[in-house]
Amino acid sequence: MAVLSMDAMLLTTDVDIRYFSGFLTQFFQSPTRPWFLVVPKAGKPVAVIPTIGAVAMSRTWIEDIRTWSSPHATDDGVSLLAQTLSEAGGRIGLPRIGIPMGRESALRMPLNDFARLRQQVDGTDFIDASPLIRALRLVKSEREIDKIAHACASVGDAFDAAPDLFSIGQSDVEAFRAFKIACLKQGVDDVSYLVGGAGPGGYGDIISPPTGRAIAHGDVLVLDTGCTYDGYFCDFDRNFAFGAADDPARRAYDTVYCATEAGLAAARPGASCADLYKAMQSVLGVMQAEGDVGRLGHGLGMQLTEGASNTPWDETELRPGMVMTLEPSLAFGAGKVMVHEENIVIRDGEPQLLSRRAPPELPVLGSCSVT
Repeated sequence: MAVLSMDAMLLTTDVDIRYFSGFLTQFFQSPTRPWFLVVPKAGKPVAVIPTIGAVAMSRTWIEDIRTWSSPHATDDGVSLLAQTLSEAGGRIGLPRIGIPMGRESALRMPLNDFARLRQQVDGTDFIDASPLIRALRLVKSEREIDKIAHACASVGDAFDAAPDLFSIGQSDVEAFRAFKIACLKQGVDDVSYLVGGAGPGGYGDIISPPTGRAIAHGDVLVLDTGCTYDGYFCDFDRNFAFGAADDPARRAYDTVYCATEAGLAAARPGASCADLYKAMQSVLGVMQAEGDVGRLGHGLGMQLTEGASNTPWDETELRPGMVMTLEPSLAFGAGKVMVHEENIVIRDGEPQLLSRRAPPELPVLGSCSVT
């Protein structure tokens, strides 16, 4: 902040506020009330929040908690926030306030209120704090990594129970529900994200909710989940065939598995996210048109996806402590895709797998034996 001549940062989103304060609540699900955290260049952050959150915020390390009754008819914290920002400036000349403005950022307050704020702090220079926050959050502490690892292990145990959870004739709604329950029983706090697809010999997309369709012999099912533990996500998927797997599905699975192996081999400190993309893309070959899904993995942490992207243009350097996903995706057949995803942490030397490695061959459920 000193290098950028930044007097304070204004944070408005769940994850940014939580990162700097430790304030964890699901109350952000409601869009009714805005929340603010002001991080001055010197001293502790100041919370400017609705009164309803004062008790929960007081359990964090934040001591200066300023509140107002929200929702408010005419002034939903804007004047109180303007006063706090003015105090945080504390220098001669125009104060410089950092606020996230870059890729993957959001302003969680009404635009009309932000316009009023700018009027009340007239002369304040708002600058982009995204590069600073992104750099801080890219590298995880060992405590953060442990939380992600716990989520990965719990979900891995749930996936290992697949023969008892999924069956031919079961609807995909029932399969999703059974898997959610299994994840919770294994020790995650929440199944915040669960999507997937199923179809004969493969699936057409991996971002849809269940439709109620019954799983049939020859189907391939994918479940892609982001479960949380103490505010941190895992994010990986697993594929299952039912009764039998045809040759195109087996070959597609083998290809994305090998692409993940190439990603693992390339995931070394000093390499870039673009290097990860190129390593996996080289295995996927001409069957995977460049740009179809945009990227082959991403950063992971307090958000399901965050920070760096495995794209041909992201030159972010891999550093020890960065948690990433490797997510090769292959188009094959008529409107079918095969996606494979693992979670890793960059270490000195070889990366550490946080998700339990998927089997090298497409698992088949509902046959005489599970392979």
